[in-house]
Parts: sequence; C-alpha cells; structure tokens
Amino acid sequence: MEADWEFEVGGDAPVIDACWAGLIDLRCNPERAWQLPETAQFPALAAALAKLNAPASPAWTSKCDLWTHLEAGEFDPDEMAAPPGSAAHAMGCYIDLLPGSGRNWIPPELASAECQRVCGFLSAAPLPCCRADLIIRRAFIAPDREELGITAYLTACGNSPTEAAQVLQSALVIFADAFRGHSTIE
Repeated sequence: MEADWEFEVGGDAPVIDACWAGLIDLRCNPERAWQLPETAQFPALAAALAKLNAPASPAWTSKCDLWTHLEAGEFDPDEMAAPPGSAAHAMGCYIDLLPGSGRNWIPPELASAECQRVCGFLSAAPLPCCRADLIIRRAFIAPDREELGITAYLTACGNSPTEAAQVLQSALVIFADAFRGHSTIE
C-alpha cells in the first residue's frame, strides 16, 4: 500500500470542523456508523469508523465521505502501485481524525510523528492498487478550541467496481488498525 503525509495548515488551507451542524458523534455510539448515508453504500467504511471511534481508540472521527466512482483524471494508478491494466475503476473516501480524549497532536511534531508511523505501517502492507494520503490540518474541536487533526484520503482501483471496492475495504481495515492498535499519540 502506498502512503504519504503532509502539512496543510496555512491561512487558506482547509480546516477540520468538529463543530459542524451535522456531526454524529460516534465516540459514544460507534455502532451508529452503519446509519450514516456514506456508509449505506459501503459498509466497510462503517466498520473502519466504528473501530476508530471505539472507547479504546486514541482518535475519533468528525466527518467522512465516499466516492464510489473516480474519473481517470482523479487518481494516478502509478501512485497506487497498480500493475498495468488494473485501474479501469477507482473509488475513494476521506475520514477526518481528531485526537482522543486527553490527547493532542500539539506540538506539530507529534502530528508528524503519528503520520510517519502510520504511513510506515501502511507502506509495509502488501496491498497494491491503493494509497493513503494523510493531511495534517488545523482543527476546530470546539468553537473556542483549535488543535491539529488529520484528514485521511484513501483511494483504490481495480479491473471492476467490485475489485476496487474489495481493495478499498482491505485498505480501510489496515488503516483503522494502524491508528487504533498501534498508535503513539501522546
């Protein structure tokens, strides 16, 4: 699995807003992940969200989205280690992650160390045809509380929509395990 990370914290960079009106806080009820409109189309996303919001998780999620069909110009098969001819279909998702209770990713070195660790874990996974991009962003945890969060973009491809979905499902399992089971968040 290909994986990389970067900072996007400048003035006009997107921010993670955990205070948005449609937030369904999965920390108290991770099983509600299967009730989200985004997960109705792709239960593997619900399973990843439930893991990431479980009581023992060092992170929680504030938003996600799913793209069931990506056009050819919206992804690069070379960046997913896709063998020639195996990228006829692609799909992707994103998940906004925030540090769990009593934790934070400030100073920025903690966020970058976490991204490096997770990317190392993901890169070691023998799963071609997919990639994860972790973007460290400013995050509004509460109206008066700004910290750092991570937006994770996962993309997968395959010869058919079913194959792309299977690859993304595997990538989500590996990704959720990387954050949940092996985290070094302080």
